[in-house]
This record gives sequence, structure tokens and C-alpha cells, in this order.
Amino acid sequence: MTFSLEDFFRPEILAERAYHVAKADGMIKLDAMENPYTWPEDLTQAWIGQLRQIPLNRYPSPSAHALKAVLRRYAQIPDEAEILLGNGSDEIIQILLLGLAGQTDAVVLAPEPTFVMYRQIAKWLNLGFIGVPLNCDFSLNLQAMLKAIARYRPKIVFLAYPNNPTGNLFEETAILTIIDRTPGLVVLDEAYAPFAQVSFMDRIGQFTNLLVMQTLSKLGLAGLRLGFLTGPKTWIEQLEKLRLPYNINVLTQLSAEFALHHRAVFDQQTARIRANRESLFQELSKLPQVQAFPSAANFILFRVNDADGVFERLRQQGVLIKNLNQEGGLLCGCLRVTVGTAEENQAFLRALSAAL
Repeated sequence: MTFSLEDFFRPEILAERAYHVAKADGMIKLDAMENPYTWPEDLTQAWIGQLRQIPLNRYPSPSAHALKAVLRRYAQIPDEAEILLGNGSDEIIQILLLGLAGQTDAVVLAPEPTFVMYRQIAKWLNLGFIGVPLNCDFSLNLQAMLKAIARYRPKIVFLAYPNNPTGNLFEETAILTIIDRTPGLVVLDEAYAPFAQVSFMDRIGQFTNLLVMQTLSKLGLAGLRLGFLTGPKTWIEQLEKLRLPYNINVLTQLSAEFALHHRAVFDQQTARIRANRESLFQELSKLPQVQAFPSAANFILFRVNDADGVFERLRQQGVLIKNLNQEGGLLCGCLRVTVGTAEENQAFLRALSAAL
């Protein structure tokens, strides 16, 4: 008797595509919303000195109290809010949705296009997912959202703020209305908070169903894979039961603490990225073949004719960005470029002019 893949995996898993990360060796890498700046040499050496003291033969702190205290100051988390740590925001999304696993009537809802992992992880866990299309200008279609909330009564609504891949901030009044009208949880995903400089963090406690998620990846610590979720103690205590023990390794804990004790370095870098974002947007807007969309994140979405061809011609010139044309819908013709250093941005603009 043979045991096949079909005997093991659900059909919808077999039909899925794995999350694809493009090879970027030797290229100007502007596809993954990373901070392009490295640490100053003296800071790197001080960090290495700290790492030498780590007992790698011991498990990390299971509760990471020291790291949570530093994160509380960094993100201005209210005293009454609790913190859940994840191996990147992806693990936190998975923990949230694991809480719904096995509930046949559970629905997850989000506006789309948005961060793909909301839908993808929901599908992995065999949960119902409802995507509500954004308006043509990528703003929230509030009436459509409210209608879907009333119809499906979702257990979780995800709102990326700013939204990925569109880069825009949804209107605060619309978000507040959604929080008020949602019977389940509303999770504000603030992955790009360092560039948007706005947050719902101070509203935790005003709403019993509001959770706020952030990450250190976009700040400049993508290699550490550290995300955190904040919210009322009653919710976080239950979600902690779904977190695997020791999910935040000792290197990540110490490195994140060390980095946030030197926050001024990252504040300077994010300020430079915001300035570069505005310059890059202005230059893209001057190109008649390009429709660039305003962004509050560290990337810019833009639309061109023959997006697949432009993407490939950029790649051939050694510049890697993100091709979103294949997603279809509102993203037809769209490409997304991460804001790099001034030199990287100029190289991208030269390559784009040639590719158009």
C-alpha cells in the first residue's frame, strides 16, 4: 500500500503556492521593505561584545521580561496593556488564528489588497476568509466593510495601518467605526509605524476588542524576526497558551534589547528613509509613464504599462523590486519599490527610465 501526498495534505494545501522569496545575490535589493542602512562600526563592536556573554547552552528567558520592558518604553505601550512576543508578525498572526482553529463558523475578514499572510494563514487553518475590496484609490470602502461585518460577524478583522502593499493610511474615523461595529477582535497591524509616525497604541483599553501589532523588522532588525502584540490582559493571557515555549531565542532577545537602548541610531535612519521616500515619490511622479501612489510606509507602489516587462528589464539591470501585477484586481499593472539609500534610489530611477 502506498501513502501519497493526497492521503496526507488537504486539497487546498496541495493547490497552494509556497511563499516565494526572489534571489537577490549581487542585486540592488528593493523588494522586501528592509532598512537599507547598516549599524555604525562602534555599535556593531559593542553588540558583538554583548553576544560573547550569552550562555548558548541555556534556554532563553521564557517570558522575556527584560525585553518586554524595553519594548514597552520604545512603543509607548500603556501600562495596563500586556505584550505577546512572536517570531516576527507572521507567528503572531498564526497564534491569533490558531485560537479559531476548529470553529467551523469562524470568519476572518480584511480589506484587500493587503498583507497576504492574513488570508494565507487562515486558509492553512481551514478558516473562512472574507476579503473586502478597497476603493479604486486604495481607501477603505467603509460601507462594504460594515456590510460584510454585519453579514459574516467575523471573529477577527485585520487592518494594516499603513496598508501593505498600497502604503496608505486608512482614515482614523473609518477604523474607529469598524472597531465599534465588529463583534470580534480588530487587529491593527502597525508594521510600518516608524515611517507613518501614527499609532493606535494609546487607544488600547478604550476598546475591549482592540489589539495592536508591531514589529522591529522595518525599523532595521529584520534579521531578528521579532514582532509583538499588545492588548488587554484578558486577551493576551489566552493567546499566551498558544505560543510555543522559548519562541524568542536568546540572541534575538539580547540583540533587540541592545538595539533599542541605542534607539537614536534607528531614529536617524528612519528619518533619512522618510526624507528619501518623499524625494523618490517626487521623482517617480515626474515620469509620464508612471502613476505613483502616496505612501506612509518605507515603500512606494506605482503603476505602469507592461508591469511584467518593466520588472524583468529592471532585474536584468541588477535592480530587484516587487512585481504585484500577477495579483490582479486593483494591483493590475502595479510594482512596489522599497525606499533605499539615496544612491540606491538613483540607481533604481535610472534603471526604471531605461526599462520604460
